[in-house]
Amino acid sequence: MNRFLPYLKYLRGHRTYLVFALLCGAISGLVFGRGLPVVINDVFPRIFTAGARSLPTLQVVGYAMLIPAVFFIRAVCGFLNNYLMSRCGIGVLESLRVELYAKLQHLPLSYFGRNRTGDLLSRLTADTLVVQQTITSSASDLVIQPLTLVGAISFLATIALQHEGVLIFLGSLAIIPVCVLPVRYVGKQLLKRADENQRLLGDISDLASQNLIAAREVRAFGLEAKEVDLFRATTRRLFHVQMKVVKYSQVLSPTIEVIASLGIAFSLYYAYRTGITLAVFTSILTALFACYEPVKKLGALHGQFTRGAASLNRIEEILHEPVAITDPAQPVAVPGRLRGDLAFEGVDFAYVPGEPVLRGIRVALPAGTVCALVGPSGAGKTTFANLVPRFYEVTAGRVTVDGHDVRSLRLADLRRNIAVVSQDPVLFNDTIYQNLLLGRAGATREEVLAAAVDAHADDFIRTLPNGYETVVGERGSLLSGGQKQRVALARAFLRNAPILILDEATSALDSQSEQLIQEALRKLVVGKTVLIIAHRFSTIRDASRILVFDRGQIVATGNPAELYASNPLYKGLYDRQAG
Repeated sequence: MNRFLPYLKYLRGHRTYLVFALLCGAISGLVFGRGLPVVINDVFPRIFTAGARSLPTLQVVGYAMLIPAVFFIRAVCGFLNNYLMSRCGIGVLESLRVELYAKLQHLPLSYFGRNRTGDLLSRLTADTLVVQQTITSSASDLVIQPLTLVGAISFLATIALQHEGVLIFLGSLAIIPVCVLPVRYVGKQLLKRADENQRLLGDISDLASQNLIAAREVRAFGLEAKEVDLFRATTRRLFHVQMKVVKYSQVLSPTIEVIASLGIAFSLYYAYRTGITLAVFTSILTALFACYEPVKKLGALHGQFTRGAASLNRIEEILHEPVAITDPAQPVAVPGRLRGDLAFEGVDFAYVPGEPVLRGIRVALPAGTVCALVGPSGAGKTTFANLVPRFYEVTAGRVTVDGHDVRSLRLADLRRNIAVVSQDPVLFNDTIYQNLLLGRAGATREEVLAAAVDAHADDFIRTLPNGYETVVGERGSLLSGGQKQRVALARAFLRNAPILILDEATSALDSQSEQLIQEALRKLVVGKTVLIIAHRFSTIRDASRILVFDRGQIVATGNPAELYASNPLYKGLYDRQAG
């Protein structure tokens, strides 16, 4: 229970509903635990004793209606308790998911490289739902069930004192602590299975996510049967684990009932030996039932806590993950637009400690430099560019913009002055217009349309069924590669940032699309500091400077003619592409 106390804060915004729900739950518990045995103890003797036949019919009906009255009050209060607690629970679920989602937005890109997307989605959906159910169930049952138990025990104590049946009272209750033993055993077993259950749910979510994203590749390589077999095997493992969870969850209730029946059997035997009347014995049985029912439900609640703890562990791995890239305590003020002077001063970087990707990088790029990054795959070109917007943090040295260490600037100020156009741009499942607005949220419609014209995107957008209001589909699936690339370029035009990063923006395009985008790029780079991550040499002919990377170091710098004449690596790369 202590594990969940910090998360009760999510109930604060629903305080009124929570208090009223708990009040209704308390009434329901007390009415059932004490009210029903009292009614039975008072009503039965009046109806079944000698002379009861002479009672007026209306009075008998009144006595009889006391029992449904108790159940009516319990039903109404129970309904209000469940309804209002459900409202609080949905609010808890909303708050927890939003906090988890917000944390994911601030974690570094390296975190997503270490964790599977499907598993993170499972934690965001399935695990948060389990935690929400645990919090709301505990908030309700930890009030209702103890009060039901208190009400029933207080009635048993009263009966024992009135009828000199102290032993029957003590004997009936002495067996209740025995119920704790199966609760503890089942709880330990459930913790193991619940953790494995949530992990396998994450595996299934990840498998499904990968399959749906790669639908074309699955069909192209004939992987349908293999994918189904893999999914079937994973779901079969989940089936076995879930059945174990069901086994341990469901075995608890009948076990407690069997133990409780031993207490009732003892009460029956003692009642026979001491001559207790039927009315008194019936009311005692009712109170005993009211005692054992809360014990059974509290045992089930222990199982819920166990399953919730397994999900909470997975959620807390995200919530407690340190955010390594944050705003400085006293950021340097950036009143307007940066110039775009870049410098790398003794920069080292490693994704994994002890395995450097960049080593001793020293280079200065004045504002307005169009710089191409050339080298074999894995040489560190993309990593070099990603350090400018602080997608990753340097291991040693520093990266500066206009003389300011990027770590001394607010992330929003730094990234507002940088535009990125990647090799495979991501469009959100929204309209083209809304995707363009991502470049600059406050842009006017005229500015958005002008950016589309500059990127040679306006012509094809107007041919679409709904023009700028056309929904592009998930990841822009309804557009061609060239169309997506032009939308991404239009966003860069709209952003008009002094620093531009181009991650081989034309490598996967046909010749016509490449020509249009090259024309747009020549206009886009004017007056900006540009980093072009080049895989094809046709894209760097406008570069004023080239940096040649090899195994994490800059091994040469210069213009194309100088490097072809002086650097064997550059010459070899160029000649292989030129044939």
